[in-house]
Order: sequence, then structure tokens, then C-alpha cells
Amino acid sequence: MKPVRNILFKDWLAEQKKSPEFRQAYEKYEVAQQVIRLRMERGLTQAQVAERVGTTQSSIARLESGSREPSLSFLRRVVKALDGRLEVRIAAEEAVEETTAYESGPELSLSVAESGEPYDHNSTSKGTPNAR
Repeated sequence: MKPVRNILFKDWLAEQKKSPEFRQAYEKYEVAQQVIRLRMERGLTQAQVAERVGTTQSSIARLESGSREPSLSFLRRVVKALDGRLEVRIAAEEAVEETTAYESGPELSLSVAESGEPYDHNSTSKGTPNAR
């Protein structure tokens, strides 16, 4: 019988992310996980978020399941309904190792964050969420 080896989750995750297949699957559900977390922190149901967004509960469920990639405009509306901030980041391949879990690739990545200020997707000045 092999001895049990303890490993920290962050170390395990870093090792798993070296696999392109794992990384792709992990990133697919990342936005969904962030939306779920923020919705639950706000104490809202999918139906309540849907009402605020002007869509159906099933649309929110599909977003949270990760079964479909949401459009940027839909994601903006959902995040605004959750009083959050949407951040979009594009990074070069060599920057991958220095990024956080939700900013993890050479391609477009999205993150949902809490915000005390409303998200202004038309703003391009420095210091605004859009300028990051």
C-alpha cells in the first residue's frame, strides 16, 4: 500500500493546468463559477437575477452550467444586475504563469468581481474598470 501524500489544492491545480485539456475545461467553467458565487453572495435566486436582466431563469441556468459561452453583452447585463464589475483581460502566452486563476491564458478571459461602483462599459479612461 502506497503512503498517502498530502498536497495543497493550489499546488494540485497548478500541476493540472499544465495539461492543455484540463486547462481548457477548467477555463470553460470559470465565468460560470464566478457568476454563481456573486449571485449567492447577493442572496439572489436565478429567477431574481433573470428578472433584473430581463431574461428567463433558464438563460441564467445555462450561463451558470457553463453549457454555452455567453456573449459579452449578456454577461455585462448579468454582472450589472448582480452589482458587480466585468473585467476583460487579454494576455500574451508568456504572461500565463504570472496570472491569477481567472486571468489565465493567451486568449480573452473574463472575470466577475464585486464593485461598489456601477460598471460603465462605455468608459475608456484610466482608473475605470474598462481600462484594466
